[in-house]
Amino acid sequence: MSENKQKSPRRRLSYQRRKALYGYGFLSLWMIGTLIFFLIPLVKSLCYSFSEVSVGTGRMVTEFVGLDKYEYVLTEDGKYTDLLKSTLLETLWKTPLILIFSLFVAVMLNQKFRGRTLARAVFFLPVIIATGPVYAIISGDMSSTGNSGAEQFSTMFSTDLVGKLLRFLGIYGISDKMSGMISAVADNIFGIVWSAGIQILLFLAALQTIPSTAREAAQVEGATAWEYFWKITFPCVSPYILANLIFTVIDSFTSPTNAVMKRIHDMGEDWRFGEASAMAWVYFAVVMAAIVVITLIVNKMIYYEVE
Repeated sequence: MSENKQKSPRRRLSYQRRKALYGYGFLSLWMIGTLIFFLIPLVKSLCYSFSEVSVGTGRMVTEFVGLDKYEYVLTEDGKYTDLLKSTLLETLWKTPLILIFSLFVAVMLNQKFRGRTLARAVFFLPVIIATGPVYAIISGDMSSTGNSGAEQFSTMFSTDLVGKLLRFLGIYGISDKMSGMISAVADNIFGIVWSAGIQILLFLAALQTIPSTAREAAQVEGATAWEYFWKITFPCVSPYILANLIFTVIDSFTSPTNAVMKRIHDMGEDWRFGEASAMAWVYFAVVMAAIVVITLIVNKMIYYEVE
């Protein structure tokens, strides 16, 4: 007796369903990492900012003290408030310079010339090797690296040449305030170039969206390069200005070389986690307030194309 067994058809997932599962799989890795390495430490730091933290036997012992840590940070620790003011002022004048430099370099790199690919790679290189020790060696801050043998290498990037030139010309003492501003900008030239990689890339992407017919029409109408920039180039890249501005402000505020970040890190190394957490949350509130104000102001000056 022969039995004809009919095999039940295997249930196969549709292509769209499989793609969705692949997406959820990759997304789950990010969600797990965000939960473990971001959200849980974030909540713990908020709890620490309202507590007196001490190290017990294999665990952290917290005792709720309310707003005492915030009062200490804002009233008793004068060093933190001074560093916060200096960081805000530094970001205030450095951010426009980074944006102007980024837009200028992006316009240059958008032109057709020999070695354009190499030039783009050179300006984007700091984004790839933007580590603390590398930046400290090149900028001359050897105390944080502990490598005294690289001091001769770091002198290649010394930016006090402007001050020496002003003293040589005899005009250094004419205006201490102006010479101080010039020296401050000159001393941070390398930092400005180092921090402009992402902004250049975004501006370059915006410039490549401008159709070639726009330049041809401008040339037919007899527009100069200056007129073409302000009438066509700048309106097309203006939406990216806000994105670059917010990115630059956040990048400046969260830089490891930031004085406030160093202060918070030093407090943590001294096992004063309550004070360090309070400093971090005050700093976070200041950064968010600055971003909101900047967005409200700059958003009114940006040209958005309306279809």
